[in-house]
Amino acid sequence: MSPGDEHDYRGKDQGSRPDDPYSTLGGTRQTRTRLPDGDPGHPHARRPVRNSRSLVTITGVVVLLIAAIAFANRGGGSDKDASSGAKSPGTAGSAPTAATGTKPVQGKNGTIASGFAHDEQGAQSAAANYAVALGSAEMFTKEGRDQILDTVYSPAAADKIRAPQDQAYSTAFLEHLGLDSDGNAPEGSTFISRTVPVGTKVLAYEGDSAKVAVWYTGLIGMSGQDSTKPVSTTWKTWTAELSWSGGDWKVTGATESDGPAPVPGDVAASKSDTISKAVEEYGGFTYAR
Repeated sequence: MSPGDEHDYRGKDQGSRPDDPYSTLGGTRQTRTRLPDGDPGHPHARRPVRNSRSLVTITGVVVLLIAAIAFANRGGGSDKDASSGAKSPGTAGSAPTAATGTKPVQGKNGTIASGFAHDEQGAQSAAANYAVALGSAEMFTKEGRDQILDTVYSPAAADKIRAPQDQAYSTAFLEHLGLDSDGNAPEGSTFISRTVPVGTKVLAYEGDSAKVAVWYTGLIGMSGQDSTKPVSTTWKTWTAELSWSGGDWKVTGATESDGPAPVPGDVAASKSDTISKAVEEYGGFTYAR
């Protein structure tokens, strides 16, 4: 589902898999080791067995010491480094996606995160969460769509795009996806539309306005035995223009483009019922920069 003004199935302007197999680690199979004979005069004598508990204890202490050193090295550099702007190798600041400690969101408006920080990080967090909302299955019902538009967009922008959005989610369009005129899936089927942000980038920031690009992958389609629109993935970049209004970031305009898209993996597609079960069991996230 394409958040904002475009949609994959629309064809005109207007949004690790849970079943991946993982190897099971560990095992209980043991191997008996035959110790060499002791005194030649006593062929059945064995060397004394070493106390393995001591070896395990020493090994554990070494591992903990290494872990403690690694954890200590993750901290920031010295005061000299901080004052000079230098970054020590391995510090959290060296990673562009490292957590900063700034609380990303204060609450929620319905199911949509709200109360973002009035800074660049807050603008990125808002854009990521708004992309998720605009790419959700709730956008396919009139009630859900109105609520999302009123929450994500500024009042003026929401009023401006409401009619075009209603036209985009027309009865013909919904039927093309296998939904009824109200946006509901047929009995026994599950309609899936999810947006999963991969990253965000600030293109412009001026205090009360920001332009943020959200690179995301999406899932959309109908999961069911008789579905002619199976769930597939898409890769898009949604760029939102944001304005600080009423104590929060609001979208005033948006554009979208295809990609960047990676090479498809070699994991076989899951069965329809597996996808439906995964969507029901795996909840979404509140995203933060």
